[in-house]
Amino acid sequence: MSVTVDGDKSGLVPVRVRRILSGPRPEKVPSLVGTACTLIGLIDIAAGVFPRFRASRMHALAEVLPGTLGPLSAALSLSAGVLLLLLAHGLKRHKRRAWRAAVVLLPLGAVAQFVWRHSVVGVLLSLALLALLLRHRNQFAALPDPRSRWKAVANFVLMGAGSILLGLVIVSAHPRRVIGSPSLTDRLEHVLYGLFGFEGPVGYTGGADWTVGYSLGALGMLTALTTIYLAFRPEHPAARLTEDDETRLRALLDKHGGRDSLGHFALRRDKGVVFSPSGKAAVCYRVVSGVMLASGDPIGDVEAWPGAIDRFMDEAQAHSWTPAVMGCSETGGEVWTRETGLDALELGDEAVVDVADFSLSGRAMRNVRQMVKRIERNGYTTKVRRVRDLSDGELARVRRAAADWRGTDTERGFSMALGRIGDPGDGDAVIATAHKIDEDGSPSPYGDLKAIIHFVPWGPDGMSLELMRRDRSADPGMNELLIVAALQDSPRLGIERVSLNFAMFRAALARGEKIGAGPVLRLWRGLLVFLSRWFQIESLYKFNAKFRPRWEPRFVVYRKSRDLPRIGFAAMQAEGFVNLQLPRPFARRRAAAEPRPCAHIVTPRTDREISAA
Repeated sequence: MSVTVDGDKSGLVPVRVRRILSGPRPEKVPSLVGTACTLIGLIDIAAGVFPRFRASRMHALAEVLPGTLGPLSAALSLSAGVLLLLLAHGLKRHKRRAWRAAVVLLPLGAVAQFVWRHSVVGVLLSLALLALLLRHRNQFAALPDPRSRWKAVANFVLMGAGSILLGLVIVSAHPRRVIGSPSLTDRLEHVLYGLFGFEGPVGYTGGADWTVGYSLGALGMLTALTTIYLAFRPEHPAARLTEDDETRLRALLDKHGGRDSLGHFALRRDKGVVFSPSGKAAVCYRVVSGVMLASGDPIGDVEAWPGAIDRFMDEAQAHSWTPAVMGCSETGGEVWTRETGLDALELGDEAVVDVADFSLSGRAMRNVRQMVKRIERNGYTTKVRRVRDLSDGELARVRRAAADWRGTDTERGFSMALGRIGDPGDGDAVIATAHKIDEDGSPSPYGDLKAIIHFVPWGPDGMSLELMRRDRSADPGMNELLIVAALQDSPRLGIERVSLNFAMFRAALARGEKIGAGPVLRLWRGLLVFLSRWFQIESLYKFNAKFRPRWEPRFVVYRKSRDLPRIGFAAMQAEGFVNLQLPRPFARRRAAAEPRPCAHIVTPRTDREISAA
């Protein structure tokens, strides 16, 4: 009997069904091996560095572990310990390359044990761990993560710094055998010379100079070899949208784009995509620090979502990535949790304004109404148009202004940012602009342009806020002015609903300020208010609330509770709040020569602008 899902007529049982029928894969062996490598690595490093440790009872255990090898035990123990520590995390993540490296390292350790120390117990322990790796080799099949040549530079910097610090410990670990009283500068100089294989200014008695010299040389050799390996290994660039992928996604959005306000953001070209077997649904993602991060709901027909989700989970399993979804709707969260067994947690709320219900009249809108009228009296005018209706010259000025008015050096945005303005395929996007001629008549590279708001399509009758930028010399309240202008002109453009910003933890902030809120809720709200100094949590909530929206909950989908900190850190990297990338040479010069993509609204300067308003 054949099972078909999502239009797959091959007669094969889908991967998701096979996973359920075959049961969960065992996870204990990789975790056990990784933990063993970590413990052995630490013991080997301690045995190679500290003489008292090598003379203690623990040395009886360290001598029979891989890496402690006779006359060269200090240097070789140190080398093996560092290598095992480097391999431990990869083994826990089922990485094939880490498995191969461990399989090579353990026999070498066993041979050295027998040749140098004639230790049968050490050989048996090495071979036992090797046998465990070979017996469960099928569990170490994860493919490599995206990587580039910059990994070699990062390794050189980190390993070099670690080698210097560990080298200082090694040089200082023999206080009774040091000749004289060398200063810290002398010790540091001795370490630097020793990493390159030369003798430094610090002298020792009783043969300790050989131990220190071999250990420092081993550290320098490890730094050089690992850097060379990373520099010359094949690159695995992160997945990017191809022209064919983008064409297929746009076709899905034309049919089903009105379902999710975040759908158009799937067209970011720094995302990868997996399609369902029938091609009727897709999930877009980015891999950040080992987390396979999707945003919003799957694109396409809801009935085909399970097929796309299966492909997403299979890709995550193949690379041993941690799967996660940021900002999916309630319907999307239900499908994700039902199809994968993952859990969902409410992350915040999206502000959606129904155009037909929006009005500036009434006491609740008094502050916004007064601000808009004051700005209009100061001589500001607004224009709301489709991107395709802008001339080439005006579009160029908008792009230049959006890049120059950006609040940070790092582009921000992932889940609710498109990263570009005026692309030929985004002609349905809407731009609202504020204009005023300077009283002194001084020329400006942006003409009379003072502020910009950019919306992306949300199906045929909606739009979703993507970017807000303004000239810092303009009056406060530009964002309110342009949002009101966009809402008032929406009927002319056929827009019936407008999605504004996403407010994280909105429910906690709203309930925590009400009378009767409990101490735990008040404490949680106080923490959120404190974090709002760096992240726009409270300010975005209050800003969105000005327009009397309806709130649509958004969720994060995750596998295990212990994954949440890692997912949160990866999301902060994706959004641009944490930048671990090394600076690229000539980045500013290259950026000045070509239009820079636009970023998410969440920037520190936007926060100050909202607060000032």
